[in-house]
Amino acid sequence: MLIDLHTHSRASDGTQSPAELMTAARDAGLDVIGLTDHDSAAGWDEATQAARRVGVTLVVGMEISTKLDGAGVHLLAYLPDPTYPPLVRELAKVLAGRTGRLPAMIDQLREAGVDISEQEVLDRVGDSPAVGRPHIADVLVAKGVVPDRTAAFERWLGWGRPGYATRYASQTSAMVEIVTAAGGAAVIAHPWGRGSRRVLDESALADLQTLGLVGIEVDHQDHDAADRSTLRSIAGELDLVVTGSSDHHGTGKVDHELGCNTTSVDQYELLLAHAAKHAATAGRGTPLEGS
Repeated sequence: MLIDLHTHSRASDGTQSPAELMTAARDAGLDVIGLTDHDSAAGWDEATQAARRVGVTLVVGMEISTKLDGAGVHLLAYLPDPTYPPLVRELAKVLAGRTGRLPAMIDQLREAGVDISEQEVLDRVGDSPAVGRPHIADVLVAKGVVPDRTAAFERWLGWGRPGYATRYASQTSAMVEIVTAAGGAAVIAHPWGRGSRRVLDESALADLQTLGLVGIEVDHQDHDAADRSTLRSIAGELDLVVTGSSDHHGTGKVDHELGCNTTSVDQYELLLAHAAKHAATAGRGTPLEGS
C-alpha cells in the first residue's frame, strides 16, 4: 500500500485542481493521499468526490502556518472538524495575514525594479482562499524574471530578500491544542527543513506532545539521510507517529513527485487511531477517512 500524506492543490499553492490531484494520485499508483492545502479546507469537497470516482482513499487535512520562538513551523492537521469555532477563527486570521501582506510585497518588488502588479498575482490565485508567495513566484516565472519558483524564493521572496514581508501566524502550541480539540491529529511538517530546525529539538517536541501533538513528518525532501535517522530515533523515544510524504505541488515544486516519500501502513493506522480518539474525546463530528 502506497500512502502519501502531504500534498497541495490549487485550493492553495499547488498547480492542479483537487480533482486533478486525485487522478494524478491514482496514476502514480497511490492507494492513500492526504490533501493538506495551506490554512484551508476549501478543496475537500471536490477532492472527496474525485477520490471516490477514481478509487483512491483520501485523508483530508490542512497545513497550518504557526510560529514557535520566532521561527516558522508548519503543522499538518489531519481530519479536524473544519467547523470548530476556534479553528475557524484562527484560520481566518492566518488567511487575512496572507492577503494583507500582498500589497507590501508588491510595492517592495516594484521598488527593487520588478515590473509586477497585485492584480497579476490575484489572477494566479483564482478562487483559492490562500494567497501565498508561490503565486507571486509564478508571476515572476511567467514574466521571465526567474526560471522557476525555487529561484524566485532564493532571489526575491525568501527571508531577507526584496519581496519578503512578515505575516500573522498562530502560536504552534495553541494550534496543536486547537487541532486536537477539533478532533484532529496534529503532525509537524518537515520539522528540520527551512527555519524550524533551530526550535524543534527533542525537548520542544516533547512539550508539544503534552498538548496533543501525535507525530512528525520524517521522510521529506527537506531532510537528508542523517536528519531522517535522527528524527526517526526521536520519534521512537517519544512514541510519536512517523509520516513520510511528497509535499507535492504539481509543477510548482521540482523533485516533489507524488509518492517520492511515503508513510508505512502501521504508522498510517496509528495516525487514524489518534484522530479517532481525539474526535471521540472532543465529541465532534470529524471528517471520515476513506473514499
